[in-house]
Amino acid sequence: MIAYLDGTPVAAGDRWVVLDVNGIGYRVYVPQPEIREISRAQKKVKLHTYMAVREDAINLYGFLYESELEMFTILIGVSGIGPQIALNILSQITLEDFVLAILTGDEKSLTRITGIGQKGAKRLILELRDKMKKVQAAMAPTPAGKNEQLTRDATSALVSLGFAENASYDAVKAAAKGMTSPSIQDLIKAALVQLKEGERR
Repeated sequence: MIAYLDGTPVAAGDRWVVLDVNGIGYRVYVPQPEIREISRAQKKVKLHTYMAVREDAINLYGFLYESELEMFTILIGVSGIGPQIALNILSQITLEDFVLAILTGDEKSLTRITGIGQKGAKRLILELRDKMKKVQAAMAPTPAGKNEQLTRDATSALVSLGFAENASYDAVKAAAKGMTSPSIQDLIKAALVQLKEGERR
C-alpha cells in the first residue's frame, strides 16, 4: 500500500499527473481542479494516495489534501460508486457543496455530476447522510479554501465567455493579488482587464 508520493510533476493530462519520485514516474489520477495547481508547481508536491487493485489494473489516486482522500474512501464505500465516479464527484463539486447536497437531499445538484443518475443520487443521500453530519461538524471553512473556490468560480465564468481556461485562471489569480475579500463580480471584472491587456500585447 502506497500512503503518499512526494515528487516532481513532469506531465499532466485531464485527470492525471505523472510524478517523478527518485527517477520513477508514477501516473496518479487526481481531481481536475488540482491539476492546474500541481502542474504549475516548480517544486515537489506531496499527494496522499489510494491504490485501487483490480484483476486487470492497479491504479493510484492522489489528493493534495487528506480531507479529500478521506472523502474519496467514503465515496467508494457506497454501493455502485467506483473510483472513477468518486473522482468525478471530487472534480465537479466542492466538498462543502457535496456535504450540503447530501444533508439537504438535493438530488438535482448531485445528478449534475457525470456518472450520477437519479438512483445514484438517492443512494448517496441514503447511505451518506449520517456520515456527512460528522464530516460537516469537523469542517471549518478557511480563508484559503474560500479564496480558491472564488478563483474556480470566476475562472469558470470567464471560460463560459469564450476565454481559454489557463489564461482565465492566470488572470483571476493575478487580479486577486491586489484585492482584499473580493466578490466574484470584482474578480471577473478585474480579470477581464488582465485578459484584454494580454490580447493587446
